[in-house]
Amino acid sequence: VTAPDVIFADEPTGALDTGTAAEVLGLLRHAVDTLGATVVMVTHDPAAAAWADRVLFLADGAFADHLERGSAERIAARMTALTGRARTMAGAGAGAGAGVAA
Repeated sequence: VTAPDVIFADEPTGALDTGTAAEVLGLLRHAVDTLGATVVMVTHDPAAAAWADRVLFLADGAFADHLERGSAERIAARMTALTGRARTMAGAGAGAGAGVAA
């Protein structure tokens, strides 16, 4: 497949250095802006999520919130708030992850 309509990227920058991560994110952004592709990316990295048009937050496997064109700082703050809220609701030992799809 040389020009997919949808690209799924599961933690595409997880094991990369900063420069290579930016290159990969730039290629994904190019696929959206120039080729008209949709990218669905899962990441725990607010800086990577900031490349997205729309960020969806998941907590304990369920949709928890969304943000349009958020900065890395706004995304990180939202993730922190969701994690704190999930811990309060479930007890001190519970954790919550915020995943991002864009």
